[in-house]
Amino acid sequence: MKTCIITGAGSGIGREVAISLSRTADFTNIALLGRNMKTLSETKSMMESMYKDISLWDINFQEPEKIPAVIESVFEKYGAIDCLLNIAGYTDPQPLLQTTLESMENTYKVNVFSPFMLMKETVRYMKKTGGKILNVASTAGMTPRPGWLSYSSSKASVISMSQTLTEELAEYGIKVYCVSPGRCATKLRKRLAPNEDPSTIMQPDEVAEVICNLISQSGNCLDGQNIVIRKQISKK
Repeated sequence: MKTCIITGAGSGIGREVAISLSRTADFTNIALLGRNMKTLSETKSMMESMYKDISLWDINFQEPEKIPAVIESVFEKYGAIDCLLNIAGYTDPQPLLQTTLESMENTYKVNVFSPFMLMKETVRYMKKTGGKILNVASTAGMTPRPGWLSYSSSKASVISMSQTLTEELAEYGIKVYCVSPGRCATKLRKRLAPNEDPSTIMQPDEVAEVICNLISQSGNCLDGQNIVIRKQISKK
């Protein structure tokens, strides 16, 4: 009776991961966290729920201070937390002189502070049994991305946090994974590159397949790395 928490399941990569996991025997309980109950409900309707307990939890990740109460409630409902998937993301791409402090704070609340709080609160329970944490960063956090200051720097923080916690949490039997997708046809990518044809780039289900493989029983040797996921586009 294992429990997995997924953020960002209302669309894109998070939705595809939730659907894929519902079709496996890896987790009996799946908790979907987010602020848009409509899109989370749509995701739930796409999942295989016959032998699953799928629950929705209302949380705005721009309010990370509310996360402890939600995680406590998830634990009280299921009695264990075995896996955390930090997939939710936010972006407001602006160059330096147009980036406001409010925009920077909002980006970091969703992309850095909320994953931090989610990891901190789940580890309180997970350290007794071991488990897995996977954070979704981005190739934007690895190389300079002019005009994307808040987003790219926040994803660099996710990579660093993941690598640090890999060693810090090893004593509890907790493995920490980090994936950095390249160009992927999500709503967030549309904000970063509005003129891009989404059919020409990587699709969310392709990233989801990698994530599900990592948190399966066979993914035990790939923690501690920043795993880049890219699709090679053929040039005609």
